[in-house]
Amino acid sequence: MQPCYLCAMQKPQQQQIFSISNNQQFTQAALQVFRHQAQNNAVYRQFINGLQINIDAVTQLADIPFLPIEFFKQHTVVSSNAEPEVTFTSSGTTGMITSSHYITDVSWYIQSFRAAFKLFYGDIKQYCVLALLPAYLQRGGSSLVYMADDLIKQSGHPNSGFYLYNYEELHQQLTKLKKAGTPTLLIGVTFALLDFVELFTMDFPELIVMETGGMKGRRKEMIREELHSILCNGFGVNAIHSEYGMTELLSQAYSNGQGIFNCPPWMRIQTRDTNDPLSPLATSQTGGINVIDLANINSCSFIATQDLGKVYKNGSFEILGRFDASDIRGCNLLVG
Repeated sequence: MQPCYLCAMQKPQQQQIFSISNNQQFTQAALQVFRHQAQNNAVYRQFINGLQINIDAVTQLADIPFLPIEFFKQHTVVSSNAEPEVTFTSSGTTGMITSSHYITDVSWYIQSFRAAFKLFYGDIKQYCVLALLPAYLQRGGSSLVYMADDLIKQSGHPNSGFYLYNYEELHQQLTKLKKAGTPTLLIGVTFALLDFVELFTMDFPELIVMETGGMKGRRKEMIREELHSILCNGFGVNAIHSEYGMTELLSQAYSNGQGIFNCPPWMRIQTRDTNDPLSPLATSQTGGINVIDLANINSCSFIATQDLGKVYKNGSFEILGRFDASDIRGCNLLVG
């Protein structure tokens, strides 16, 4: 028998992952990561075995199975024996089971979000960074707060900082920054941005407003076009930027308007048939969102989310909604 060439692959290092620049490099790294996680992640290995997939037969991206994101609610999903340096937890309403992401090497997360931000927005030091994240700040374990805190510190601007419900203070700060001509980034949870524009109206066309999604039960959900129209009018900007990330991932995709997201080179989005999780869909077809996040090397890099969306030929994508986890077949594998 010929030995599988994947078996000789070693775990990729950060330099290899964050220097990916083409499809061949991505594919090679993804197969290396898959091999590492299939061997070292007990939960992922059990999931693969439950699907009766031969690990040695996985030789292309299309063969890699995606772990349902619900596993992070019931299991410790790790591919490392190291003790967690930090644990990120998802938000949820009272009584809801939340996800836990055990990060055994937080340097992967730091390098991922710093490199992605630089790729899409340039040097963080040119910005004053304001973070309006009340729901996240009021609980522990938010990966978004961790990222925002680092970006605030990295910006080095004396006026960078967090805001809770002190909207008047935020308005005064934005007014000063506009008068000073300071490049400014406002990262905000959706419901808080809406609360702000109900109280204050800005005319700050140079401002980057980045919504992170989520009403957290504070407001009714609304379609993206309606939401972005309200925020554009409220802040006096031409477009609303967005960040696509989640507790279970260590990478983010960004949109500079119209809800069209782009990934950094070490992250990729695919779609799947919602009735058959192992069946990938062609580009521009609506399906369940699968994420390959190679920065997630110490947990699981292949995640089947509950989001619905489309992926386009150039690799960009949009999110169209969510579907009920009970629709996912094979969820009996979640038990145990």
